[in-house]
Amino acid sequence: MLDRDGYRPSIAIVIANARNQVFWGKRLREHSWQFPQGGIDLDEAPEEAMYRELWEEVGLSPQHVRILGRTRDWLRYHVPRQWVRREWRGNYRGQKQIWYLLRFVGRDSDINLRVTEKPEFDAWRWHDYQVPLDAVIEFKRDVYRNALQELERFLYRRSRNQGSGARDQRSEIRGSGSEIRNQDSNASSSLRAE
Repeated sequence: MLDRDGYRPSIAIVIANARNQVFWGKRLREHSWQFPQGGIDLDEAPEEAMYRELWEEVGLSPQHVRILGRTRDWLRYHVPRQWVRREWRGNYRGQKQIWYLLRFVGRDSDINLRVTEKPEFDAWRWHDYQVPLDAVIEFKRDVYRNALQELERFLYRRSRNQGSGARDQRSEIRGSGSEIRNQDSNASSSLRAE
C-alpha cells in the first residue's frame, strides 16, 4: 500500500530499558543495525501496526512495554532505485514512518527474535540512546537522527519531574551498552560491536 506520493506507510520502534539504553537489532546475515520497523497493513492503525511488529520482530507483547511517546508527523526517507524491489519500481519512492518510543518493563529473556519463520534480526544489544548512525544504512540516517531528537524529550520527562537527580541519572546512563546477545543462545557475550 503506497500513498499518492509513492511512500509506504510504516512504523519504527525505539525500545528503551530502565537505564534508557535502546534495543539495537543486527539485521539477519548483514553487518547493519537498526530499530524494529515495518509496514502498516490496510485498515490498520499505526499503534496496531507497532504492536504487531513488536511481536513479529522482537517477540514482545503489550504487557512488556509502555508507550512513552511518538513522533508528531510522518518522517520520510527516499529509497535509492537499486534498493527498490523490481515489482515496486516506478511508483515506490520510500517509506513514511511514525516512530514510537517504548519503555521496556519486561526482562531481557522476554526478547525473542525467532517468533516468526522469517526473523529480521539475528542478534541484539542494549545501546546508548544516541546510536551510531554510521551503522544505519545511509538513506535512513536523517530519519533516525530526526526521530531520536524528537523522541528524546519523552525519555527524560519522568526523571525531570522527580527533582534534581535527573541530570545525574542522565549522565550516568550515557555509558556504553555494547554487550551483544546472539538469539541462538539468548546468552550475553562480551564481544564489542563495531
